[in-house]
Amino acid sequence: MATQPELCIHHQDIPAGSRVSLCLSLPRVHPHMTETMPVHVIRGEMDGPRLFISAAIHGDELNGIEIIRRFLNLPMLSGLNGAVIAVPVVNAYGLIHHSRYLADRCDLNRSFPGSEIGSVPSRIAWCFMEEIVRKCTHGIDLHTGGAHHSNLPQIRADMDNADTRSIALAFGAPVILNPPLREGSLRATATADGISTLVYEGGQALRFDEICIRTGVEGILNVLRELKMLNGAALPPSAPASDLARSSCWLKAPTGGLLRLLKPLGALAIKGDLLGLVDNLFDDNTSEIRALFTGIIIGRKEIPMVREGDAVFHLASVDEPEGAALRIQNRYGSAAAGRLPDQKNEPRII
Repeated sequence: MATQPELCIHHQDIPAGSRVSLCLSLPRVHPHMTETMPVHVIRGEMDGPRLFISAAIHGDELNGIEIIRRFLNLPMLSGLNGAVIAVPVVNAYGLIHHSRYLADRCDLNRSFPGSEIGSVPSRIAWCFMEEIVRKCTHGIDLHTGGAHHSNLPQIRADMDNADTRSIALAFGAPVILNPPLREGSLRATATADGISTLVYEGGQALRFDEICIRTGVEGILNVLRELKMLNGAALPPSAPASDLARSSCWLKAPTGGLLRLLKPLGALAIKGDLLGLVDNLFDDNTSEIRALFTGIIIGRKEIPMVREGDAVFHLASVDEPEGAALRIQNRYGSAAAGRLPDQKNEPRII
């Protein structure tokens, strides 16, 4: 058997055929506070791709933590080829404080690639890049919607890159977006380094969402199969093929007030459809939010208080919107029963 390339994390050698848990020391935000980043490494007997899986770069996004916990407990990983490096909590400070941000209100996902001698966010980003990301060939970064927003399970990826496109399609999320890379983000930095990286979005902050968690675990397994990291040929995802969004945009609240949502995640929105209403708190005026084009609702606000200009519905344009909505309903309809308001104009989808 050929000798495998060396894998060393935080001065610890990870031999082939081993499973190791360790903690990366992080910069201190206070002289008497020590923070660490938990890392779980599974390395197979046979050489192969190296995949990092990260969660909680935004500390209030919890679904990814549970996705990684369930993934690590799967018995099939005993037959792994290559290596998986799983980091369930990148932003420990944010997790402890139920916050998206670090101590200085800095967004860690705008701090990459970071610097060894920079600010605390910059040093954390640098440590994560050097110790984890740059030792891998592929990556999956797990996220949820931001504060008070929920996302339909979706993948964001550079679909112009053949390697990234193959694992994005293999993941099997209902929708794939190809948005521009954001400067300072993990995905942009990893992509610039030649590491094919997906962002998985599903659910909302500070909440577990069983549907999004299951979709995430299944998606990671599908990617492992696509990369031939699990014994056996690549298997199709448990749902029909993903729909690739040509574009997407957020529909904003036309005024401040109380929001009434009339369409759920995954629903078909025909151009001109009424999606929501905003009631003025001081008179009888009601403003409408209507679809600007025909598409699928892939994100929405989840609290009734809105200000003028707040993002309310995220609408994606796909080639066959009616078919996409039906595929989403067939995939998630029964599992999501009871989660949404039982309104005649709001089918139970997700």
